[in-house]
Amino acid sequence: MKKLSIVIPVYNEEQFIQQALTVISSANSMKLEKEIIIVDDGSTDKTPERIKDFITKYTGSVKISTIFKNKNQGKGAALKDGFSKSTGDIVLVQDADLEYNPDDYPIMLEPFLKNAADVVYGSRFISNRPHRVLYFWHYQINLFLTVLSNMLTNLNLTDMETGFKAFKGELIRKIANKLESHRFGFEPEVTARIAKIKELKIYEVGISYSGRTYSEGKKIGWRDGVKALWEIIKYNLLRG
Repeated sequence: MKKLSIVIPVYNEEQFIQQALTVISSANSMKLEKEIIIVDDGSTDKTPERIKDFITKYTGSVKISTIFKNKNQGKGAALKDGFSKSTGDIVLVQDADLEYNPDDYPIMLEPFLKNAADVVYGSRFISNRPHRVLYFWHYQINLFLTVLSNMLTNLNLTDMETGFKAFKGELIRKIANKLESHRFGFEPEVTARIAKIKELKIYEVGISYSGRTYSEGKKIGWRDGVKALWEIIKYNLLRG
């Protein structure tokens, strides 16, 4: 394990993106070489300009690559493009809004470095780390979707819907070619696909979480929860 690729899907995050890139580029990667891949998913605000401005002024040693899409296609589509461009031995998904804290990278990387993990999920629900208190029904829906996913995958995850996931690079680049979900369906789809691969070592670690309210820019809504229900069934029972 020599290199960590951090894939950042971005959509209309002009307020947060430069702060996020500053924190991510300086985060502890456990002595792994670090590359950052930013996928701007057709932002309609000043996010692309903020990204370009950060890169122009950046004086650090981390390699930063960008993909600027002309049309918004969704988080899943952005991640697929980012995975395909990655070169790291480990590939980690990092949201641009810092709901998931880059200070937790060592926690996410430990199972790869010490236990030969293939996949690591960062759980918001088994952690003693700081956790912002927000929406009751979001929490209940997350639990329901995780339980349903577990019933079909035979995994015992506590947080299937987490946005903090990491994979062996060769594994996720192979899976990327098959990914179909364009939006937040990435979470149940990728979980279903890894569950079908025999002998993978899947780990879950407790992480901190600083969720946003809708007024602060949260994008996932109840419609995505309904779609996730269908996608759990679709990718576990109807897709190879």
